[in-house]
Amino acid sequence: MALLLWDQHTCLPLQADAEVDPLARYQRRGGALLSVNAGYSPHGFHDTVALLHHFRGAVNAHRSLELAATAEDVKTIAGADRIAVVFDLEDSHPVDDDLDNLAVLAELGVRTLLPTYNHANRAGSGCLDSEDGGLTAWGRSIVAEMNNVGIVPDGSHCSARTGLDMCEVSNGPVIYSHSCMRTVWDHPRNISDEQARACAATGGVIGITGVGIFLGPNTPTLKAMTRHLEYAVDLVGIDHVGISSDHSFDYADFVAEFTRNPHLFDDSYTRWGTIQWMPPETLLMLAEHLGRRGWRAEDIAAVLGGNFLRVAERAWRN
Repeated sequence: MALLLWDQHTCLPLQADAEVDPLARYQRRGGALLSVNAGYSPHGFHDTVALLHHFRGAVNAHRSLELAATAEDVKTIAGADRIAVVFDLEDSHPVDDDLDNLAVLAELGVRTLLPTYNHANRAGSGCLDSEDGGLTAWGRSIVAEMNNVGIVPDGSHCSARTGLDMCEVSNGPVIYSHSCMRTVWDHPRNISDEQARACAATGGVIGITGVGIFLGPNTPTLKAMTRHLEYAVDLVGIDHVGISSDHSFDYADFVAEFTRNPHLFDDSYTRWGTIQWMPPETLLMLAEHLGRRGWRAEDIAAVLGGNFLRVAERAWRN
């Protein structure tokens, strides 16, 4: 039986003329779900809405891609060996301090949102902050409204306390869409065992990424990814672990962001040289790799896509 592959975070250029064809590199038997980033801390509401309209139009026009509004859509699209597409946001700045905008973003296909990107904002603290004030009152309001409109709260890039607070106040699953395990590799973007357990307690899922600097000393290999996967499975159970490539199809733009917004990053992003990402073609070999390591077929299916699908079935709105 062909297995669904669910990649919970991948990045196209954040430009209103960006091509979506690179997403077709995930074409495979069994289909795929790709969550495509549509904005982060430098973007406002109108920027993100413009990006979403562009991406949606381009996906609709593509032969291999299809927008998914519901979890049932994902199953139908993947069942036809096609690629389902939804969107995510890596900061709450695109909300523009207006909770009503969350419903608009949800209608345009945003299915996950994280309150902060690396550094503190009105919603909470980030993972690169020296002081961790946790989720603010505004951040708590955002989480409550996300629960209402069917957007899943996401703790990646947030501080430890902010992530723990999200798990405490959310009435639905909280995920870490693209975060590795700090016990395996001590990087400020990786999460602690306490964060992982709190996420699992909400029914959420930790998406282990394919980014070299988060897996180890810039090592985007299946072997390195599997170290994090197996540690997380041993810690919180097979039902709460997934994958997320965090692949940057917009490498040139990412480098430009380093230049334009140096305050968003620190030497934990740069000390190992040019960041290496796991390409889609390598990620597509993960199921075979885990099988050779002796993983059971049902466990591979859960981590490859079944667990994030379960979160969608519970949290997304029709």
